[in-house]
Order: sequence, then C-alpha cells, then structure tokens
Amino acid sequence: MAGNSFTFKQFTVRQEACAMKVGTDGVLIGAWASGGHRILDIGTGTGLIALMMAQRFSQALITAIDIDHEACAQARDNASASPFGTRIEVLDTPLQAYTPPTLFDSIVSNPPYFQNSLRNPDARKAAARHSDSLPFGVLFSHVARLLSADGVFSAVVPTESVSDFIAEGSMHSLSVVRRCDIRTTPRKPLRRCLLSFARRCGTAMERSEQTLQAADGTRSEWYARLTADFYIK
Repeated sequence: MAGNSFTFKQFTVRQEACAMKVGTDGVLIGAWASGGHRILDIGTGTGLIALMMAQRFSQALITAIDIDHEACAQARDNASASPFGTRIEVLDTPLQAYTPPTLFDSIVSNPPYFQNSLRNPDARKAAARHSDSLPFGVLFSHVARLLSADGVFSAVVPTESVSDFIAEGSMHSLSVVRRCDIRTTPRKPLRRCLLSFARRCGTAMERSEQTLQAADGTRSEWYARLTADFYIK
C-alpha cells in the first residue's frame, strides 16, 4: 500500500501530502469499528477511516480531525472527491482543543502508539506515529469527554501496547466490550489488536483471534470477508 494514491471500490485516497500512508491498520479499524449516526475520527491522516465509516454507515455524519495541516487539506480533497463528501467534515485541530456542540455515538482512531522507541527524525512522521503527540491517557480523557452515554470507542493498537491501552481506558471508566487479536499468518505471533470500549459495566466481552493471510499468502477468509466492500481485488 504505497504510491501517491490507493483506489478502493467506491473512493480513491490520495496520499502524497500525508506523513502516514494508507496501511493495513487503517483498513482494519475502518472495516471493523462500531458505527453510529455521529462519528468522530481522531487523527484522520488521509481520511481513509472517515471514508470507510461513511461508506459503511450511509446515514452517518463524520467529523475527522488531525493536527497535520497538509494531511487535513488532502483528507478534505479525498472526501470531496468521494460519494460521501457532504457527510464528512475535516477539521484542522488538536483533540485537546476540540469542543463540538454535541457528543458522538462512535469514536474511532488509529492512534500514534510508539511509546518508548526512538522518534522518527521527520517531525510529521514522529507526530503521527509516536504517542508523545497524543499519550494514551490524554486520548482516553478526551474520548470520555466526547463519547455519548451509549457510545463506543474503537481503536487499533500493537499487541505490546494492549495492556497499557486497556488500563488507560479503565481509568476513564471505559471497558472493553469487543476485542480481536490479529496475526499476520497462522504461524506468526499476535501483532495487532482491535478494541472497542464502552461505558457499560458488566457487559460480557466479545473476543476473537484472526489472521490476515492464509498459509499460501492469500487473504484469509475472515480478512477477505471483512474488506470485501473495499478492496477491488
């Protein structure tokens, strides 16, 4: 997933102005996350997740925010060129300063997650990838502020960050209600985790484990089914 653009069945994502390109993590959370009527995409980058949510939930109004000015401009262009442009608003603002008039019943994010690694010398890539720009605790404090009483927050994080991520959610009264641990292939260790949080207490967590590729390198049945409405091939 590289180059200046990536074409899906119903929209094209241009990405030459974005530090973070279209990748599997974004596709995963965009295809898996819980929806609603009002959806917030935190750290939209190219606008990929906002576009996927708009396609999946045809009545939804999506707000996409980011701190990268160039990415926001490109995300607006991508939204405008799609069939969903009238339902997607892209705002150039940090999460910490965002004060919408109403709460969201779905919040989704592919957050910056590197916590203790060396920072990328490219400042834009560092901001997109390293949690210094949006620590987990800060992310959850604002998710809790912006999420409606019955809303759901969905995110994708690396396996090594799952415990810290869930702990921060718990500190802000958000519990995991759905979890999917993901391997690249059947023999590889777990690499990514899709998580959904809600305020509901005592709700049994729905948990699964999946792979992205079959042993022969083709998309697994699960991943093919999950992304069938998006990938052209």
